[in-house]
Amino acid sequence: MRLGVIDIGSNTVHALIVDAHRGARPLPTASHQSALRLSEHLRDDGSIDEPGVEALVTFTEESLDLAENEGAEEVLAFATSAIREATNGPEVVERLSAASGLDVTVLSGSDEARVTFLAARRWLGWSAGTLLVLDIGGGSLEMAQGMDEEPDVAVSVPLGAGRVTRDLLPDDPPTPEVVREARRAVRARLASSVRPLLQAAGPDHVVGTSKTFRSLARLTGAAPSGDGPYVERVLQRAALADLVPRLASMSAADRVRLPGVSAARARQVLAGALVAEAALDLLRVERLEICPWALREGLILRRFEEIE
Repeated sequence: MRLGVIDIGSNTVHALIVDAHRGARPLPTASHQSALRLSEHLRDDGSIDEPGVEALVTFTEESLDLAENEGAEEVLAFATSAIREATNGPEVVERLSAASGLDVTVLSGSDEARVTFLAARRWLGWSAGTLLVLDIGGGSLEMAQGMDEEPDVAVSVPLGAGRVTRDLLPDDPPTPEVVREARRAVRARLASSVRPLLQAAGPDHVVGTSKTFRSLARLTGAAPSGDGPYVERVLQRAALADLVPRLASMSAADRVRLPGVSAARARQVLAGALVAEAALDLLRVERLEICPWALREGLILRRFEEIE
C-alpha cells in the first residue's frame, strides 16, 4: 500500500509518501517539506497569524498534489504542539480540513511520545531491552520509557528548541547572562517532569530521535547523514557539555557553517543543546544513541496495524 503522511510540526511541515504493509519496513518514495516555523507565527494572544495559516494551507494543498501524483491510496495528516497549543488551533484545523478534505488529527504530547517510542522500538528491536526515548521538537520535548511497544511512562514538556529560542534566547548571539538564565529556566522546568522516568527501572538503551539530536550528534563527531541510516551515531554527554559554550559564543551566521547545521535551524541549535544537556544531566545519561525513525514512521506503523 502507498500511504501519505503530513506531519505539521512547530518548526517544519513534512509530507512523506511511503510504500509499506504490516510487518514491512516503510520505504520512502517521495517527500515535500518546508520550514514554516509556526512557532514564530504566534501573536501575543497565542494564536497563529494569518500568514502562517495561509502558508500551512498552501503546503497541505501541495502535499496532496504530491500524494496524488505518487499514487497514494490514503493520506493522513497530524499536527503537534504548534496547533495543539495555539488559541485558534481548532479554527486552523477547520481551515485545513475545508481546504483539503483531510481529517487532521491533533496529537497530545503523550501521544507524540508514545508513537515516537513505537518507531524507536521497531527500529532497534526487542533485543534492545528497556528503552528510554527522547525527542526534541520545535515546541516540546517528549520522553518515554518501557520494555514493550507501548511505553510504561510517556511525558511531554514544553521545551522545544523553537519555543526556548523564542522565549529565552531572542538575541543573536545571546549574552552569557542570558544563556545562563535560559539554562537555569530549562533545568527548573524539566526537573519537575523527570521523576516518573527516574523511578522506573534503568534503561538498557537511551535513544534520541529528531533533527535536533541528529544535528548535535553530528556536531560532536558523528557520521554525516550521507553515510546512510545504518551507521551507528551517538551523542556523548561530555561532548555535549563542551559543545554548549561553543554554540553560545557564536551567532547564527557562524553556526550555519558548522557540520549538520542548516540555515533554518541555526538559531535554534543552541536552545536544542541546552535542552538536550539538561535532559541527559537530570536523567543521569552518559551516552545516547541516534535513531533515524521518529514520529512520522511511528504514525505509519500504527496506521498499518489499524488497517490489519
